Amino acid sequence: MARAGCYYRYAWPSHKPVFLLTDSIQTDHPAPQIIPRSDHNISRADISKPALKVLYRLKDAGYQAFLVGGSVRDLLLGRHPKDFDVATDAHPEEVRALFGNCRLIGRRFRLAHVRFGGEIIEVATFRGLGTEESAGADREVSAETGRLLRDNVYGSIEEDVWRRDFTANSLYYNIADFSIWDFTGGVADVRARRLRIIGDPEARFREDPVRMLRAARFAAKLGFDLDDESARLIPQLAQLIGGVPPARLFDEFLKMFQAGHALESYRELRRHGLFDHLFPATAAWLGPGTDARGRFLEAALANTDARVAEDRPVTPMFLLGAFLWGPVADRAAALAGEGMTDFQALALAAAELSREQTERIAVPRRFSIPMREMLQLQIRFDKTRGARALVFLQSPRFRAAYDLLMLRAGAGNADPGLAHWWSTLQALPPEEQRRELGLQRAGAPGRRRSGRGGRSARRAGDARGEQPLA
Repeated sequence: MARAGCYYRYAWPSHKPVFLLTDSIQTDHPAPQIIPRSDHNISRADISKPALKVLYRLKDAGYQAFLVGGSVRDLLLGRHPKDFDVATDAHPEEVRALFGNCRLIGRRFRLAHVRFGGEIIEVATFRGLGTEESAGADREVSAETGRLLRDNVYGSIEEDVWRRDFTANSLYYNIADFSIWDFTGGVADVRARRLRIIGDPEARFREDPVRMLRAARFAAKLGFDLDDESARLIPQLAQLIGGVPPARLFDEFLKMFQAGHALESYRELRRHGLFDHLFPATAAWLGPGTDARGRFLEAALANTDARVAEDRPVTPMFLLGAFLWGPVADRAAALAGEGMTDFQALALAAAELSREQTERIAVPRRFSIPMREMLQLQIRFDKTRGARALVFLQSPRFRAAYDLLMLRAGAGNADPGLAHWWSTLQALPPEEQRRELGLQRAGAPGRRRSGRGGRSARRAGDARGEQPLA
């Protein structure tokens, strides 16, 4: 049965739990500043229709329903939100009962996903601060690090707000009267373009170290300034990133580097000492300076941002390969010095660095395997004659490998003349490509083989990518 909804306009009695999750969560909850529709710029016309459907159905069923988090922040900034999240006092099972197109996900946080075609509206139940009695099956905290491992303790909106990370992300848009509820001064921080964590920064970062990565990402994405206390603490606590599950770090990698603000995210990570704990081999290769090595990486990141801005596809495979190329090349040189062939050394170095990196960021095989192939193919660009060069030109991995070559050449890591030669070759007609590669004169008549070997020979030629002879 639905609990009666209550749409507050004024202060209510504050709750005082017996035990708080961390000292950073306040025990005295101030009443929110209620900002009426006339005093803010958010319009329902800018909210997706699926999000409005979810909000109104929850409200009509007697529940509280708020648009929350980054979508409210972005709407205040005049940006178009990528996602719309909803917060409610309805429990996940109650949300599912209202929506046939809903499924429940998550162990760490139980969430409801309501799907409308290609759009998913994420619905989260207000989280509680918790008491000693609530710790156990619904909440699990690491005794060693203080990191929150599981938390499905539900509460009220005035408790939920203190569980959020940054003031700019703790704003609630009330569908009942179109007002904004602001408990933490988030509206002022958004207008000042300031990123400030809620509560005690050290306790909040220990509770969930990913908040440090989120701080860097939001600063990069929004152009906000991180508050002084957080900026001071993050380098001291950055090693806590090592305790975060690698699969979760891959999700954060995608958010930082595949959303159009990769270059600024990288600079923020470097500035706050976080990059070393995500890509240790790359950080060691870069060193402290901003020389040609740094320019190579920044060129790759800028290229990714340009592709996102042009609505062109991007893949984590390429950027991960760019991050690892320097360490792979150095290790391959060391292995070649021990007697390996250049190709063997490069293949082994790519495999080793890929495996080491996956221990930090769990890169799925569908990305890690083609990434290794792209790195191994760099040595093939030195071969500019013969049928093998033509096969390479026609291979499915050529384009990604070529793009990496161009970045290397631009940073002085590869021969610019060689990069220009491969660029020119791609623009030539097939007949001229063969001539440039020193193959048979294009269009020369050939003798069709007879007997058992003729068809097999033609099939072998096709497999190598050679043009069948007339």
